[in-house]
Parts: sequence; C-alpha cells; structure tokens
Amino acid sequence: MQSGTILNISCYLFVSLPDTAALRDRLHARADALGLKGTVLLAEEGINLFLAGPAEAVRAWVAEVRADVRFETLTPKESWSDVQPFQRLKVKVKAEIIRMNRPAVRPDQAPRAPALAPATLERWLDQGHDDDGREVILLDTRNGFEVDQGAFDGAIDWRLDKFSDFPDALATHRDALAGKTVVSYCTGGIRCEKAAMVLQEQGLIAWQLDGGILKYFEDTGGRHYHGNCFVFDDRRGVNADLSPT
Repeated sequence: MQSGTILNISCYLFVSLPDTAALRDRLHARADALGLKGTVLLAEEGINLFLAGPAEAVRAWVAEVRADVRFETLTPKESWSDVQPFQRLKVKVKAEIIRMNRPAVRPDQAPRAPALAPATLERWLDQGHDDDGREVILLDTRNGFEVDQGAFDGAIDWRLDKFSDFPDALATHRDALAGKTVVSYCTGGIRCEKAAMVLQEQGLIAWQLDGGILKYFEDTGGRHYHGNCFVFDDRRGVNADLSPT
C-alpha cells in the first residue's frame, strides 16, 4: 500500500562488471538528471543500490539500467516515504559491493546458494521444522545494532560489529549448526547471499532468505519477526508494512 510521495528502492545483483568506471559516470549522470538521491555501489562483483525520488523518475532510471543486458534481472524492492530520506547522490566504485574481505567469495562467479522464498520460511516456522523434518536455525548476518531494532524470533545473533567479522564468527560456532537447516538472513539479501556461500563451504545445510527481511515483510506481513527493520537512510527503520518508523 502506497503511503507517501517519495519512492524508495533498494536492490543488488551479483554480476561481473569489468567496466565499473564507465558505469559509474553513466549511472550518476542519469540519476542526477532525474533528481534522484541515494547511493549506488559498483564493483567487479556487481551492483548494490539505494535510491529515492519521484516514482516516475525512479522507474525511468531503473528501466534505463535494465536496458543493459547484464542488469535485466534487477528487481528493486519498493517502499514509500513522505520526505526524501537521502541527502545527496553518490555513485562509487568499491572493491566489493558488500565487504567481507574474502576475495575468493565471488557470487558472480559461482552457483548461487539456495534461496528460500519468504512464504516457505513462514511455513517452516509455523510447522517447527523444514520439509525434511530438520530443525530450522535462523542466522542473523547483520551488525548487532541492527539486530537490536528487530529480528526473527529465536534467531542466532553473533553480535557482529561488521559483516567482515562473519567468517571468523562462523569458524567459532560452526559445530553448533551442524546437522540443522541454517537460513541466513539480512536486510535485503546481499549479506546473506555471501554468508550462505561460506556456510556451504563449511559443509553446512544452508539457505539464504530470498530478498531478506524487506521481502519477507512484503510477502508475509512479518509474522515470526519482532520489532522493526533498520535501514541505512534517514528513515532509520521500517515496520512490517514497509512504512518508516
């Protein structure tokens, strides 16, 4: 349900991009011309973006980006606000679109870890196990201060200070996850996508929550989740109907 006049979008895509500098200039020029604000991160492994503006301008920018065949599967998550939640426009080239400091972990160059639809996770949580009868463990891959605003009921929280701490935390706690179905989750899916790859490398039964908390809110209304979801803009958080808190 629309509530507000500013359309906020967020999405990411792991795809090999050897021409990040040229992309940066092109994407910035069009976003600026359309009056959009927010952040677009580019790296050799893909794109990660958070943008906001009038709906017509936002959707025009997305359509132009999708005209590049590499980005045709971009599927932004949408929410609305009464005011622009970003102060300026930034388009940056980075080493990673989400920093893990594990160069060998390249989702753009490997098969994607299994993605779990929000409706399926909701059903698993309702029934208390996965479809094979295994215990389901929810693993929060966000930073501790984000978890403090809200999380799935009973989720594991390793109190990460930053996402690059995840692999070392996993090495410490791996044995407690063995033999169980581990569903990693985060805000919009990008962190849990990398995390699920590392979980698989450790021989664990691992899924990623497809689209993260925001997609879970959109598809299920947020059952089995308590509190809000922290977002990295001036809204600071959204509730289960994706309205600013």
